Amino acid sequence: MTSKMKILATDLDRTLLPNGHWPADAGAIDLFNELTQKHEVMVVYVTGRNLRLTENAIKEFGIRYPDVLIGDVGTSIRKYEQGGWKPNGGWDAHIRQTCPRWDAVAVCNAVAGIDGLIEQEREHCGPFKQSYYVDHDKSSTILKAVDEQVKNQFDEVIIYSYDSQSGSGLLDILPKSATKQTALEYIAEELGANKSDVVFCGDSGNDIFPLTAGFAGVLVRNADDQLIAGVKKAVDENATLKVYFAKGDFKGLNGFYTSGVIEGAYHYGIFHGNQ
Repeated sequence: MTSKMKILATDLDRTLLPNGHWPADAGAIDLFNELTQKHEVMVVYVTGRNLRLTENAIKEFGIRYPDVLIGDVGTSIRKYEQGGWKPNGGWDAHIRQTCPRWDAVAVCNAVAGIDGLIEQEREHCGPFKQSYYVDHDKSSTILKAVDEQVKNQFDEVIIYSYDSQSGSGLLDILPKSATKQTALEYIAEELGANKSDVVFCGDSGNDIFPLTAGFAGVLVRNADDQLIAGVKKAVDENATLKVYFAKGDFKGLNGFYTSGVIEGAYHYGIFHGNQ
């Protein structure tokens, strides 16, 4: 990799995609597509969506195809080359090697019967991902019960976030080496990039790990309170972290969703100039 390579990684829902209740700037997605092409930026989507739902987002919102797709909350990596998706087999092998005790079926059985925990549809689960809907009002009790059933048994990590649109809690149980953070670290290493030179943009709870892992972080203006508090706490504890909070009123953009991604990219020099 040359020092001139620019890597812009972003979550999709309510980060790059304007699918929340905040107002979206008309033309922001077209501007994002234009700027990333003009400035020769390597674009990485880092999302909880699977491949089918990512394709749906590309068609529905008109976002460009990424160079790399980190999907399924970090448990899958694909490159987009010559009009098609190419799975990263090395990532699958890495997960199996680093998390030998991982067993999705065993995890599923371990948490079965916990009140307020509902397994998500099978398309949202996979060999490295067990996902659940959570009764948010009872989330503390539910998470405690999950922790008691699985902690330190499956080389796992438990990630909880709140969907402000549906009002539901979302729980992902993953191999600890297969998260949004570790997948982006893997891609950065493949490209020979320093973590601090990779910009990552997010908005919700499951983005806290990449935002506080040493990448150049961006919180879009509509980031949820849980994430903002967690990131500010991490920054207080580690002054070397680079985090930018989109404010809006920037080049006529309001800072929500795509506009916040663009604002953050300018802040870190991914985009430059007046256009």
